[in-house]
Amino acid sequence: MIGRLGEALRDYNDTNAVMDLVLFEDAMKHCCKISRIISQNGGHALLVGVGGSGKQSLSRLSSAICAFQTATIVISTSYGLADLKIDLQKMYMKCGVKDEGIMFLFTEGQITNERFLVFINDLLSSGEIADLFPTEDVDNIVNGVRSAVKSEGMVDNKDNCWRFFLDRVRKNLHMSLCFSPVGDDFRNRAKKFPALINNTVIDWFHPWP
Repeated sequence: MIGRLGEALRDYNDTNAVMDLVLFEDAMKHCCKISRIISQNGGHALLVGVGGSGKQSLSRLSSAICAFQTATIVISTSYGLADLKIDLQKMYMKCGVKDEGIMFLFTEGQITNERFLVFINDLLSSGEIADLFPTEDVDNIVNGVRSAVKSEGMVDNKDNCWRFFLDRVRKNLHMSLCFSPVGDDFRNRAKKFPALINNTVIDWFHPWP
């Protein structure tokens, strides 16, 4: 296993910013577990561990092993809900129209507005985020998947095209949520947004204190 993971890490470092990872036994176990989770249709991983435990690095390596693109958001002082919607729209278009696999890496440090988790909760629970796309974009999406819908032998109408698009998103878009158990935030967010627990597979990086 260490030989294959070492090769995967070398391949990753050849085409991305270099990650100086030491693939000790626990790291390899977590990498295998994350890869298994996100390789499933609709598979989402919730990685729980303190900062510096390797959650993000192992997520990126696992994404590369599964031949996915890794997407994340870049937080700034002006980044808000509208910016998150735009980033999610781009991911949905790649997954649903272009049929590409994406792992969306999301950390608790990126939650500058608790309402971000409303979108994340919808993504995890059903894949359909209310009012994510304006009407004209919905029409473009429908037209973008018509040929694929027809090739599947489905009736070419707006409802079928939209369902086909969402099914592709659910198949191709996977989340790796990197949270810390320290403090009350994790517990409170799990209560308010149940899909964080119910629709993910949890990988504990440390025993629950």
